[in-house]
Amino acid sequence: MTPLILIVEDEADLVTLLRYNLESEGFRVAEAGNGEEALVLVKEETPDLILLDWMLPMLSGIEVCRQLRRRPETAEVPIIMLTARGEEGDRIRGLECGADDYVTKPFSPAELIARVRAVLRRARPGLDAETLAFDDLVMDLTAHRVQRGERPVHLGPTEFKLLRHFLQHPKRVFSREQLLDAVWGRDIYVELRTVDVHIRRLRRAINNGTESDLIRTVRSAGYALDRPQA
Repeated sequence: MTPLILIVEDEADLVTLLRYNLESEGFRVAEAGNGEEALVLVKEETPDLILLDWMLPMLSGIEVCRQLRRRPETAEVPIIMLTARGEEGDRIRGLECGADDYVTKPFSPAELIARVRAVLRRARPGLDAETLAFDDLVMDLTAHRVQRGERPVHLGPTEFKLLRHFLQHPKRVFSREQLLDAVWGRDIYVELRTVDVHIRRLRRAINNGTESDLIRTVRSAGYALDRPQA
């Protein structure tokens, strides 16, 4: 699944520039104009990386970063701070609050894209991989094939995309709404129960009855790719 980048920035011209460059590089983009809006958007769909301005209205970037790091579901989401404050003390403060990188304005869009890719590779190695694996389940993205152990797994297009999303984010719990956005897209209307139908199909395909069920159902929360508890 194409990585989702959340831009949290109140300068409209800069948001337009960032969106254009990120989308040109193949990323999906969401945007928030202040810290409170950012926290709401993150609850709706967890981004793969956040570009977070330091100086924001209503809630500062530093406070947004702290709150995201306190939440279990966003504790590991990569954050790159964007700021005009270039002093060493400010950089240290930004990193100590939980940011993964720090970019001082003005910056080159090409440099920022390179920083985004570098942070994503460190945090989500599966996003750029040609092969994704979890337990004895292996997906070859180049050949478009899936195996569990030595057994080939035959999947429909939607189940393949669903499994790829899980493999790129193992052990993370996704709500039905988040799976709809990630696999079907935000602009397509699909009923929530459709997710359950495809989860059942995916389960049947990757579990032959004797193998452990790697799709974990979390009551009132959603689904995750995870090993069964002993």
